[in-house]
Amino acid sequence: MATTIAKFLEIYLGLMIFRVLLSWFPNINWYDPPFSILSQLTDPYLNLFRSIIPPLGGIDFSPMIAFFVLQFGSTILLNLLGNLQTSLL
Repeated sequence: MATTIAKFLEIYLGLMIFRVLLSWFPNINWYDPPFSILSQLTDPYLNLFRSIIPPLGGIDFSPMIAFFVLQFGSTILLNLLGNLQTSLL
C-alpha cells in the first residue's frame, strides 16, 4: 500500500512540474484536450496555494510552496505507513 501511494505522489509531482513548465509558454491553449486534462488534475491543488500567496511582481511563487508541502507531506505519510506496516508484521 505504501508503494502505491508513493508512486501516485511521484506521478502527481511530475504532472505538477510539467504543468508549471508549460505555464512558461503563453501560446498554450489550456482548453485543448491534452492540456485541459493536465490543468484539471493539477489546478485544484495549486489553487489552494494561489489563494494564499499572491503573485509578486508577476511571478507566481505558489507552486514552489505546493511542491514543498507535497514532498513534506508525502515523506511524513510514507514514514507513518512504513511504521504501521512494520508494526503489523
